[in-house]
Amino acid sequence: MLGAFMMVFLVIFAAFYIYSALALQTIAKKTGTENGWLAWIPIANIILMLTIAKKPLWWFILCFVPIVNLVILIIVWMAIAEARGKPNWWGILLIVPVVNLIVPGYLAWSD
Repeated sequence: MLGAFMMVFLVIFAAFYIYSALALQTIAKKTGTENGWLAWIPIANIILMLTIAKKPLWWFILCFVPIVNLVILIIVWMAIAEARGKPNWWGILLIVPVVNLIVPGYLAWSD
């Protein structure tokens, strides 16, 4: 039973990871950012997000500090929303539990 639970968890996690990476790669492509393939590499996707948001790369270190990382990632997603021509409050919506699944897709595939 535990094995079945782990398989379901792994499938759900893989689906979410593919969705997030595809959305980030699409955002990079639409903003004209080079190396959009970095969205598929777990740690390197943070560097891609900082590049899209035009934030300093040393913020990468702050993404690994507890509590600080939440603030930094919200600021980065706010800047990504602005880079896509959307209001920056879309980045704040990442705090809301179910909406945070919709935000990357909206920023990637909306006009």
